[in-house]
Amino acid sequence: MQALDSAIEDMGLLVQELPRPALFLAGRAFLKYRREGGSKSNVLPDFFIGAHAAVQGWDVLTRDARRYRSYFPTVSLITPEAA
Repeated sequence: MQALDSAIEDMGLLVQELPRPALFLAGRAFLKYRREGGSKSNVLPDFFIGAHAAVQGWDVLTRDARRYRSYFPTVSLITPEAA
């Protein structure tokens, strides 16, 4: 863990904690995904990312625009199609 923290610091990256409203939003979006028949179990990180971006007003760089548009319509997306 210390090596990771050092690498992050060396790169000048900021680590942002997930705000509580983003955690709630991610949970609601994931529940909607499941209720709509979503069965993949590896998508939860995408919901954390989308919710964090929605709460903070950030853009998301993604190749999976459909999921973000479906569950986080207020998030601006940067996609290969837009480049």
